[in-house]
Amino acid sequence: MENIILIGMPGSGKSTVGVVLAKRIGYKFKDTDLLIQEHEGMLLQDIIEEKGIDDFKKTENDILSKITAEKTVIATGGSAVYGVEAMANLKGLGTVIYLKQSYRGISSRIKNLSKRGVAMKRGQTLMDVYRERVPLYEKYADIIINCNRKTIGKIVREIEEIVEDMLI
Repeated sequence: MENIILIGMPGSGKSTVGVVLAKRIGYKFKDTDLLIQEHEGMLLQDIIEEKGIDDFKKTENDILSKITAEKTVIATGGSAVYGVEAMANLKGLGTVIYLKQSYRGISSRIKNLSKRGVAMKRGQTLMDVYRERVPLYEKYADIIINCNRKTIGKIVREIEEIVEDMLI
């Protein structure tokens, strides 16, 4: 297990868990949303507004299909699972962990959907996106962590235990 890749809905804690986990296990940290923003020179929401959802997903797939890493915790954007090539590359880089959160938990964490940079089609609700993505997260996950009502610390400790078991 060279790298740890975190997938899940926006608001599931991927970036926060990723940073804390990387510090605890001595790995580097990459946030793919930040890589996309850096590559495009604008915020995610601006990319989606200017280029459209399909071009955003294509850009995300292109960038993630070429990403490389060693001993790194990688927090992906919630829409990464739409990219077949991206997910093939990420699965080849390490262990994919789905941070599973209930819809209620996600909706309570996301306060300003329009400013969040969530890849949604016009007219879609957060529930629509949740229902569409959960099967994809489950499909690509090597490990599923139920994050409902758990602190960041508890989630990180669970992942640490899994990592320790895999390295034995």
